[in-house]
This record gives sequence, structure tokens and C-alpha cells, in this order.
Amino acid sequence: MKKHLFTAIFALLGLGAAAQQYDGLSSSMGNIFRTSDAVSRSISPENFKGEKGKGGMATTGTGAAASRDLGQTWKVSPSVIIKKHTTYTVAEIDGSGAIQHIWMTPTGNWRYSIIRFYWDDETTPSVEAPVGDFFCMGWGKYSPLTSLAVVVNPGSAFNCYWPMPFRKKCRITMENIDDEDMVLYYQVDYTLTKVPDDAGYFHAQFRRINPLPYKKDYVLVDSIRGKGQYVGTYLAYGSNKNGWWGEGEIKFFMDGDTKYPTIIGTGTEDYFCGSYNFDSRKKRPDGSEYTDYTEFSGPYTGLHQVIRGDGHYNVGQRFGMYRWHIADPIRFEKNLKVTLQALGWRSGGRYLPLQDDIASVVFWYQTGQHGPFPKLPAKDELEVN
Repeated sequence: MKKHLFTAIFALLGLGAAAQQYDGLSSSMGNIFRTSDAVSRSISPENFKGEKGKGGMATTGTGAAASRDLGQTWKVSPSVIIKKHTTYTVAEIDGSGAIQHIWMTPTGNWRYSIIRFYWDDETTPSVEAPVGDFFCMGWGKYSPLTSLAVVVNPGSAFNCYWPMPFRKKCRITMENIDDEDMVLYYQVDYTLTKVPDDAGYFHAQFRRINPLPYKKDYVLVDSIRGKGQYVGTYLAYGSNKNGWWGEGEIKFFMDGDTKYPTIIGTGTEDYFCGSYNFDSRKKRPDGSEYTDYTEFSGPYTGLHQVIRGDGHYNVGQRFGMYRWHIADPIRFEKNLKVTLQALGWRSGGRYLPLQDDIASVVFWYQTGQHGPFPKLPAKDELEVN
């Protein structure tokens, strides 16, 4: 009897060890020491297909003139030129795995370069956004940003660390809708491995309204169908009036909510984990005090960009904010709609519905097919002005 019991215990331990084999996904300081059968690959202009042992083989490319005295392997093809009004395939990967990091530095107008991601056999993208907004630089100007999901370093180096699993294939494209050619340096780092059955697909959707209609909520997203979790918001907010603009509340309508949401915040700066207008006290050279917006950038939240205007023609105040729900994902079973009010103050201590310039990218994971995305705004409607 004891012999059979010990045999059963050892069998269970063996099954447990097999079940715990690390798939190479979700790397962190807590598991970075674990080995895996996952395969590491990378796609760049020096290895367009991410093939093993075939990087740096180019004999032509944007660096050919600079490397003419050195030859092959000496940075012959570090970037690509994307012609005006054309779409370039950044990466095409077959198999099961996940994108783990993307770095790129695009030239030109960041609102006129549209990045798209397609998972498996889908014909419509799960990610569609201007490249600047996708990397939290919606106003077309560089600002440093250091967070867990997105990092933007000097000068204008875009990095994304959202894990993006796929089961059959992955395709990433960049469309240049500008009237000028652009140059793109990029690297897509990924792993080929078995993806867990419960892994959702990564999605990101862009919207912009300028100006927001009077007494209307700004809709960040209303097309999410299926089961998953909402994981992040980027907001490019342009104030069209004087005064404070961030009293509006964000609302999450989930799984059949109609008039009243299940989750609701207490104000725009509160949702982005700030308070009291993002203000702090500062001192002038003469010692007098004043309050001003205070930029910050952290792992989960930030007001990383404040464009104050120059007092001449560029007078508009513009703000860039992000909020990552990495530690607190907002889970839904059937559907999700997210809205934001735009509110300031008017006389008599009353709220003032604002008609501001608002753009956003929302990020989520879900299983199954996504709902239809709204049509991307036309070039003139994307323009920062």
C-alpha cells in the first residue's frame, strides 16, 4: 500500500515539474534566472526576416555610402525609407510566440505615420494609431517618458514593452500618409514559444475630436466586444480656453451598463493619479511664490508633457498623460465602453462643459475577434494645429 502511495506522489511531483516548465514569457526580476526552450529572435533593417545567423548580411541600404570602405557587416542597412503614400511591412512572423520589445525612431510628422498590428489570420488590425500617439507623443514633440509599458528616450527614441502574444503569425505595418518620404530605424524583439491558452490578444485604438461638441462626453472606446482586460490610457489634451480643464470624470461601462457605469473616477487629474490641477508651489528669482503644472513620469502614471505656448502664435496649452492599469487591470466579460467628461469652471463656482481638442489611445487585451474600429480620421483631421 505504501509503495503505491509513494509511486503516486512521485508521479504527481513529476507532472508538477513538467507543468511548471517556463515558456519564456512574462520575464521579470522574479524569474529572469529561469531557463526556457523559447527561441529569441529580432527583426530590423539588418535582418528583415529575423532569421538565425543572417543578420548584417546586407550589401545595399541606407548606410551603404558610409560603409563603402568597410564592406559587409559594417552597418550597411540600419534603416529604411518609406515613400510617401505607401505602406511598409515592418515585421512578418510565422509561428507561435510574443513580441517582447519594440524600438523605433521615425522621422517626419508622427501623426502621419500609422502603425498597425495584425494577429494570426485577421484582416483588420488589432492595433491602429499614429505612431506618435501609440508611443505617447501625440503632440509631435519629444518629451522624456519612463514607464513600465512605454519609454521615450533622447532624442525621440520610442520603446514599447507591452507583451503581445500571437498563435499563428504576426504582421506589423507602417503607413506613410504624408506628402514627404520618411526614414524609419526600428527593431522588433520577440520570442517563439507556446502561448498559454488563456492569453488575450493585445489591442490599441486611437481617436481624436477637435473640438469636442458642447455638453458631450469624449468617447475613448465603445467598440470592445468579448472577454478581457483594459490596461491603459494615453491622452493628448489640448485646452481651447483659459483656466483649468481637468474636472471631468472618466467612466467605465462594462458588461451591459447603460446610463450608469460600474467604475467612475473623480476627475481627470485624479484618474491619472495626480491631484489639485497637477500643480505645485514654485519660487521666482525674487523669492515670490506661484503655482504651475508639474511634469512627472512613473512606472504606471505620468503627466510627462506640458506645452505651455510661447505667448505669440503658438499660444495653445497642450498636455500628454498616461495611466497604465498593469497592477489594476479593468476586467470585462462581454463588452466595455470608456468615456471622459471635459469640464472646467465658470462664474459662480459652476462647472463649464469644455469644447477642447482631445486625442487618445486606449490599450486592452481580449480573447476572440475584436469589434470594428472607427474609421481613422483623415489627414487634415489628424493634424496638430
